[in-house]
Amino acid sequence: MAINSLGENLATAGATTTSNVVEDKTVLGKDDFMKLLLVELQNQDPTEPMDSEKILSQTSQLATLESAENTNNALEDLAASLGNSQQFSTISAIGKTADLGSNAIAYDEGAVSTFEVYFPEEITAGTLEILDANGNSVSTMNVEPNPSGVYQFDWTGQLSNGSQAESGIYYVTASYSNAAGDPLTTRMGAYPIESVRFDNGETLVKVGSAYVPLDQIKEVY
Repeated sequence: MAINSLGENLATAGATTTSNVVEDKTVLGKDDFMKLLLVELQNQDPTEPMDSEKILSQTSQLATLESAENTNNALEDLAASLGNSQQFSTISAIGKTADLGSNAIAYDEGAVSTFEVYFPEEITAGTLEILDANGNSVSTMNVEPNPSGVYQFDWTGQLSNGSQAESGIYYVTASYSNAAGDPLTTRMGAYPIESVRFDNGETLVKVGSAYVPLDQIKEVY
């Protein structure tokens, strides 16, 4: 069904029916306690009127309840304000580098693992290495000369000795030289932050070609 049709149906339903708002009666507020106090005063025994000390005690409790309710409301407003402030402060991270804290990839035997590596400077020549869990280089790929940026690579699992890698966790690093001939290194897992998105109260940042939750980022520099 088209979105417009769905919107028309909702609008028609809203025009022909009346929404009944159900009030929550499971929690008593200060107004409810005030009503109870007034009813108690109205229905007291004239021959045995309520003790003034008891009235003062109940009034004091009512004031305490109202104060606590106001404090809770203020804290909720403050928490919401701080949450919004924290979200929008993330915008200042755009253009900086986000480190996800890991350069690991999962490889399934017979499949192809696709991953991205960020090269902060221009590439004149370079080599990408796949390492095993012990840090040994098990496969290499040449990196073509390119401007700086994020580049995607596919690893079929072929090892340097010609055999096929077993399923498991591997690690990706790269060494390259820039236009000045300086030797540089980089690894998978560190990317520039291109944009920030807010989705249902969650902050997402775009690193490489994907959006990841802010809490998955270990460091921003």
